[in-house]
Amino acid sequence: MRFQVFKNSKVLDSFVLSGAYMFGSDGTSMRKVDISFSEGIIDCERVGRDTAALALLWEVEGFGRIMLPTTCLPERERPYCLNLEIARARLMQTLSRREEWSLFDESVELEDIWQQALDLFVKAVQRSHDPAEASLLADKSLRKAIIFSEKLAITQADILFKARKSSRGFNRASLGIHVHDKSLDQSGYVEGAAAISDFAVISINWAKIETAPGIYDFSDLDRSVETLTAKNMLLMAGPLLHFHKDSLPPWLFEGRPGFEDIRDAAYRFISEVVARYRRRISRWIVISGLNAWNHCAFSVEQILEMTRSANMAVKAVHPRGIRVIEVANLWGEYHAILPNSVSPVAYMDMVIQSGVTFDAFALQVRFGRNETGMHMRDMLQITSLLDYLSLLGKPLFITQVQIPSHRGTGDCDEKVAGVWHKAWDNKRQALWLDQFYRIVMSKPMVDGVVYGNLADHAESLIQHSGVLTETFKPKDGYRVLRRFREFIHSK
Repeated sequence: MRFQVFKNSKVLDSFVLSGAYMFGSDGTSMRKVDISFSEGIIDCERVGRDTAALALLWEVEGFGRIMLPTTCLPERERPYCLNLEIARARLMQTLSRREEWSLFDESVELEDIWQQALDLFVKAVQRSHDPAEASLLADKSLRKAIIFSEKLAITQADILFKARKSSRGFNRASLGIHVHDKSLDQSGYVEGAAAISDFAVISINWAKIETAPGIYDFSDLDRSVETLTAKNMLLMAGPLLHFHKDSLPPWLFEGRPGFEDIRDAAYRFISEVVARYRRRISRWIVISGLNAWNHCAFSVEQILEMTRSANMAVKAVHPRGIRVIEVANLWGEYHAILPNSVSPVAYMDMVIQSGVTFDAFALQVRFGRNETGMHMRDMLQITSLLDYLSLLGKPLFITQVQIPSHRGTGDCDEKVAGVWHKAWDNKRQALWLDQFYRIVMSKPMVDGVVYGNLADHAESLIQHSGVLTETFKPKDGYRVLRRFREFIHSK
């Protein structure tokens, strides 16, 4: 399958394939796909001939650089015009959401934008025999369609958010903040967290705590718990288990252990941690990202068994504790490149169908890095995915939320990581947070949202993603979160 790429009606001679992957009609990313660019053509070599779609970081004039897909297309000898197919996909998704939400009474100005997008696309299709001209019309159609679709998403969110607020549908601990343990002893840090959140999330790393079998170092965790409980903050902690290589103790792999050995060691670790803190920590992220990060190469059956065993360990020690299963990389791009992985939706569905007992899913949402799952997405894609995942029938937490406040470098450069509307700055971060929080908290299934980085620090995965500076001065985004908390708790 091939795609011809245009900009300003001219074939591009260079193009960076940031985040590019293919997926099938079920939305699952495809393995064994080789995507390359040469002489204006993106060439997608793959196994099989089923219809497929291409997604990649795409620049939209006046809107930024975001991940956008094509529709699912059959193979053909002649290259598709990528500009036209991306516009087609956005129009189809927007029309679908509009009908689902029954939003047909927008302002005349907004309706005009939508009609212009449709008219431009029809003209683009009529000129598909001239790909250069068709691409120019498609680009104009896409720009108007994406502006309309985002305004549509915000309109729908505002309606639901107001209804939820009027019915007092928010629980008393809806807003959280992920704290950096090395900053907790610095003046002003904990106070800054308490002003914008109902609860704090403390990280747990098995590799750092159980340094040898049965030998535990709880000093850092004790200090974090003591500091935060002194400020009367509710606590969530985890993940208790994360099967990324950096989170697993080296001794675990001595002597080539089998699955049962790893499962039993994990059970003992969870039991020790939960027993120590059950009187102070009420919510546990039991296991995180096992859909994507599977360093132990578990089979699908073993993934489910590990998930079940971990939740049983928490329940055995802390029956009233809230048990949360965290899912990473919600659009599933990683499935194309990470072995032994499962798509997010497949993992969530398998956990439910297999009878694992737990209380909620947590969904990681962070943007601003050239890494699978972290390329920029727009608000329509976010709200559409949350609507879909809500159908699973489990309460949801939105966790690890991060977005930059300034331009980054390297993998955080907006040219390869994406950007929303304009170059990142304090005002752009604040506007994104305002819209994002309104969208996610408008969903009845969302019990809480956690911002993933209180203050800028050198270890931040996404540069400049704090809502406080390194010296704990508030950014515009911090003020947005503070006002948001005050509003949802007001009578």
